[in-house]
Amino acid sequence: MPPEIIRVVAAVVSRGDRLLVCQRPPHKRHGGLWEFPGGKCEPGESDDEAAGRELREELGVAVTHVGEEIASFQDPDSPYLIAFVPVAIAGEPTCHEHTALRWGTPTELAALSLAPSDRRFVETLLAGTRA
Repeated sequence: MPPEIIRVVAAVVSRGDRLLVCQRPPHKRHGGLWEFPGGKCEPGESDDEAAGRELREELGVAVTHVGEEIASFQDPDSPYLIAFVPVAIAGEPTCHEHTALRWGTPTELAALSLAPSDRRFVETLLAGTRA
């Protein structure tokens, strides 16, 4: 029997043409790689609720709006389906769980060591296509 798919919300937070990414702690899966912030949806939790909870915990910000999913990718060798959703926030993000954060254009982000699904998303943005 295949493992249950676990939905993960990846928040695409923008400031102009720059997007927010965070560096994963070394002890976690994909440790040291850069990712869009977010996390697993709890059972029965909507994307809006998951994004609000995760960004409050990880970055100390309030989510003011969650848009429709832009793209989603199955994370290689895991049960995670990563859904990239546009998110508006209030407050200045600070690292509560990540080791660093930065803002960059898709071209700048492509030069970082991104987690696999995050790399696919940035490549989708650069190609101007939707997944």
